Amino acid sequence: MFGDTPLVMVEDADTLLRVCETLKDQPVIGVDTESDSFHHYQEKVCLIQVSDRDTDYIVDPLKVPDLAPLKVLLEDPKILKVLHGADYDVVCLKRDFQITLTNVFDTMIASQFLAFPRIGLADLIDWFFGIRLDKKYQRHDWSQRPLREEHLQYARGDTHWLLALVEVLQHKLAAAGRTDAAREECLVLTQREWTGRSSHPADFLRLKGSNILDGQGRMVLRTLWEYRESEARRMDRPSFKAMPGDALIDIAKAAPTSMDALGQVIRPGASLYRKHGPALVAAVQAGLADERPLPEPPVREAPVRKGPRRAANDQLLGALKTWRNDIVRREHISPVVVASNQLLKEIATWAPADKEALEQIEGIRAWQVHAYGDQILAVVQDHPVRAGAARKPAGGRRRRRRKSGGGSSED
Repeated sequence: MFGDTPLVMVEDADTLLRVCETLKDQPVIGVDTESDSFHHYQEKVCLIQVSDRDTDYIVDPLKVPDLAPLKVLLEDPKILKVLHGADYDVVCLKRDFQITLTNVFDTMIASQFLAFPRIGLADLIDWFFGIRLDKKYQRHDWSQRPLREEHLQYARGDTHWLLALVEVLQHKLAAAGRTDAAREECLVLTQREWTGRSSHPADFLRLKGSNILDGQGRMVLRTLWEYRESEARRMDRPSFKAMPGDALIDIAKAAPTSMDALGQVIRPGASLYRKHGPALVAAVQAGLADERPLPEPPVREAPVRKGPRRAANDQLLGALKTWRNDIVRREHISPVVVASNQLLKEIATWAPADKEALEQIEGIRAWQVHAYGDQILAVVQDHPVRAGAARKPAGGRRRRRRKSGGGSSED
């Protein structure tokens, strides 16, 4: 599959330094990472793959903890870094190694702008090169050592084809007139930050369904959450694997204070009941007696705007969605490549009267203003806002950083 391309394992500091010296003059490299998010309480990057046109490299950060030479390489703006679905890679490299990728080309973003029906890396490689990648190790525990040959072959496959793929996609983007749009989205991507595990006292309110609980239920949920976190840490397992979140919500709602009562919520033969029953009952009792005040959920910082914010104009929002969906059908592209629902809601909220106001809308991109600005303003003008509504967000253009969490969502 990889022909005569050599694979270099980087498992010591001297080899890393030598490899980075070799790569520093390359104009473009492929990059990917492998983590262990589905297997451990505190996830981490376990492999970093890099490819140039002649060689595939696999860096083992579990054996080479000081990645300073690699940091210099990956932060060099002169080198184009090609990744696929780079969101998770970007935030994990920042989280674990304080590496901020620059000059990134994301082949998934490019594929979205090109309206490919399937945008997975394996799909693209199969489509363009007739090579089928086996993705069976996608959720492998990459912290396990030693690495077997099949693991190494899988890992190198995620970067080996990227340099050939980027040439095809760059050509197609240029032909479609979407190069600048893809470049801007990739720049935004590099600004994302890790928003996974935190230590906020209201973290337990992230559980899906917590909003349906009353005050007592949330008090109980907090102590159940704290017990689950302590067990997940002890077992070194992701929290959602230690105990399912929906079970915690059910227990918090019923607040059983005995094993018999718990058996009405969880089947007595279930593993959760057998292994954790008494501790769960104790957590419920502790929650009912807990005198700590309930915390307020963390408030996301909002952009500062002058003038009163109003609710989105539903009529205008509907018209904007119709406009967007017409383009999607006509050009056979993804809706988010034109404008996401959230962006349309922002536009309907502020109803900009001109391009200056449109450019200040939260989350809008320069390429969207250039490609669709006149059309958006025409839709707004056809659906005048109510009297007294704010017409322009103020304070200059501000963009919310797009954030990403871990590989597994909280449930």
